[in-house]
This record gives sequence, structure tokens and C-alpha cells, in this order.
Amino acid sequence: MFIGAGTVINVSTILVGGVIGLLVGRRFPNRARELVTQVLGLFTIVIGAQSIASGLSPAFAAEVGASASSLIVLGSLLVSAVVGSLIRLEDRLAGLTERLRRRFAIRSSSSTFAEGAVTSTLVFCVGPLAILGSLADGLGTGPQQLLVKATMDGFAAIAFASSFGVGVLVSVIPLGLYQGLLTVVGVLAGNVLSAGQIDAITATGGVILLGLGLRLAGIKQIPVGDLLPALVLAPALTALVGVLR
Repeated sequence: MFIGAGTVINVSTILVGGVIGLLVGRRFPNRARELVTQVLGLFTIVIGAQSIASGLSPAFAAEVGASASSLIVLGSLLVSAVVGSLIRLEDRLAGLTERLRRRFAIRSSSSTFAEGAVTSTLVFCVGPLAILGSLADGLGTGPQQLLVKATMDGFAAIAFASSFGVGVLVSVIPLGLYQGLLTVVGVLAGNVLSAGQIDAITATGGVILLGLGLRLAGIKQIPVGDLLPALVLAPALTALVGVLR
């Protein structure tokens, strides 16, 4: 396969799954769609917990110190929470999806459209496979990790589209840009991030996924979009602490 094939396939499975979800979703009663979303929320919590466990790894601890890894994740999230809340990042994301809805004259409930776009974007973009798979694809080691992710995302898109509607399809735009950029980074710069920095992103993303899972399951409405800057802060803090040690 050509470099970048993993992202192309990932985008395609989401589009196909989203269309299937739109077609069959109308036949689902509201109760069934709500339950599907709640199940996805519970599964997202499981994925988040796995990401945290794998992210807080010996490689991460070796780079920053055994006691610093958890503090880096916490500090990244706390700073991101403050910054994201001040600039109202999640509201801006929702506003962007609403402008897209109007631009393409998509007929859908604006709140449902925005929720579907933001939620699915977070689920598809925040995770170790998106980062590791894209970098591996760019390095020329193959798209296998992204193929696994594409399969999971395709099934998730069916469920999301049946619950949230056409807004889920919009998520392929930021996904394609995000994974495409990481693939280019892998091509141009090789192994850009250290193992500890990647694990820092993985663990931090896992916490964000936990918050997202709680929201999807209807347990707590956490503005997880405001926490996205933590994915940049975590590797930066890891590099800083590693230098200062």
C-alpha cells in the first residue's frame, strides 16, 4: 500500500459506516438509539482506561522519573482545562460545525449535528492508534494499526450516525487533516517523538476519553473539547522535564 493509505481507508470506513447508520437509524426507536450511544460511552471508558494504563509506561517513567509521569498528565489537563475554558474551545468547535451545517445546507437539528460532529471527532482522533498508526504509516512500516482503527471506527460511525445523524460525517475532515499531518511528520522527520512523549499523549488522551465516555453514557456532561490542548502540552512538558532532570 502507498503511504497514507491507512488514513484514506479510515476515512472511507467512517463514511460508509455513517451512511449505513443514517439509513438504518431511522428505523431504530429512540430508546434503542439512546442505548447504543450509552454502550458506546461505556466502551469509550474502557478504551480510555486501557490508554491510561498503557501510557503510564516504564518508558514514560524512565524519561521523566517515576513520580513525574502522572503529574505531567495531570498538569497538562489542568492547564488545558483553564485555557480551554477561557477561550471556550468546545463552544468554538460546536460553532464551527454549525457554520459547516449552514454552509452545506444540511438539514438537521443544530444541537444534534454539533454533538455528533464534536463527539465523533474526539472519539476518532483522540487515541493511541491515531497517533501511533499515522506515524508508523509515515515511517513506511505499514498501515496495519490504522486498519485496525478503521474497522473499529466504521462500526462506531454506524452507531453514532444512528444516534446523532449526519453530523458524524463531518468528523472525517478533521480526522483526515489530523492523521494526514501526523503521517507527513513521520515521512519528513522520522521518529519525531520519543517513546515517553508518545506515551504521555496516550495517557492524557485516555483521561479525555474517560470524560467523553461519561458524557456519552449520560453520567456527566464534561466539556472534553476544552481539554484538547493537553495533547500538545503533555509531550511538551515531557520534553521539558526530561531536559531538566
